[in-house]
Amino acid sequence: MDPVLDIQRLSIRYAGAPAPAVRDVSFTLGRERLGIVGESGSGKSTVGRAIMRLLDTAEITADRMQFEEVDLLNAPEKKMLDVRGKRMSMILQDPKFSLNPIQRCGHQIAEAYRTHVKCSKSEARARAIAMLEQVHIRDPERVYDLYPHEVSGGMGQRVMIAMMLLTDPDLVIADEPTSALDVTVRLQVLRILDGLVRDKGIGLIMISHDLNLVRAFCDRVLIMYAGRVVEALDARDLDHAQHPYSRGLLAAQPRIGGTREPLPVLARQDSWLEPLEAQA
Repeated sequence: MDPVLDIQRLSIRYAGAPAPAVRDVSFTLGRERLGIVGESGSGKSTVGRAIMRLLDTAEITADRMQFEEVDLLNAPEKKMLDVRGKRMSMILQDPKFSLNPIQRCGHQIAEAYRTHVKCSKSEARARAIAMLEQVHIRDPERVYDLYPHEVSGGMGQRVMIAMMLLTDPDLVIADEPTSALDVTVRLQVLRILDGLVRDKGIGLIMISHDLNLVRAFCDRVLIMYAGRVVEALDARDLDHAQHPYSRGLLAAQPRIGGTREPLPVLARQDSWLEPLEAQA
């Protein structure tokens, strides 16, 4: 089966920056769950936004950047307007900055749906309310008419998730989608995402700082450092990662029942800036 997404030697440089933010990142994505982990500033979210073509001020180069039959490098913006939000969606991290503060939550969900699906306002409202219920929002009819400032951070995150999943996309990029949720709701949301991969055959990219979440939820993992992929492995083998940066991230996790000794600090090396194939 052809991959949903094929990225080869993706590099991204912001205007005026002395060095690229992302360098030579390559991976393919099938009908699976791919985790991308690393420290803040490692380039995880930048890769996701580049795939969605949301970096207007950045220079994006790649040998290949293909989503199904769409060449993401060369597709005109008119084509991307049809693809973005309908066939590929991105769940952003912070609803405070992603939702329109002067528009009711449900109206934003319905508007996103009607942008890509021909239907009446009443049909869009019914679909939006049903999706709010699927992401475990109590009294979805009431929440539909609330403004973003009237909902909690966790509820706002679920509104974002509902908006992005309503069009049944083939690719979902989830940027810390459960960071604002409590443990119980987090598991519920992950079950929704897992069901999309299993039942509808989508490709899912999970961008996260949470190694435990990625280990338990994803099929494969890319570990990024300073804009490069330093290691790629199956999620079930994450505890057996070999790269010193990967080992450092794992060692820096506090563990229940562990010692009270200070957690180790990474001793960074210049060699980590080399391409993945050069480190092998």
